[in-house]
Amino acid sequence: MRAIAIFLFVCVLILQYEYWWGEAGQVEVRALQDQIAAQQALNQQLQQRNQQLYAEVEDLRQGLAAVEERARGDLGMVKPDETFYQLVEKQ
Repeated sequence: MRAIAIFLFVCVLILQYEYWWGEAGQVEVRALQDQIAAQQALNQQLQQRNQQLYAEVEDLRQGLAAVEERARGDLGMVKPDETFYQLVEKQ
């Protein structure tokens, strides 16, 4: 009877080892779940960035106001009969 109890105890220990640290054990599963969560967060950020870029492209395609705003901000362009003022801060 004692041999059976020892055998069952050893079997439980082996099963517990496999459950926690074996191939595809709980430790590895937790690590993979963390990696999945990090990748999903990154995917969400990139998806939002893509939506913003898509909206900007649509703005540029449909209206001249967006093109004008871009030309004024990025290229420093001014309309005829406008005066351009540049403020320089002292260092």
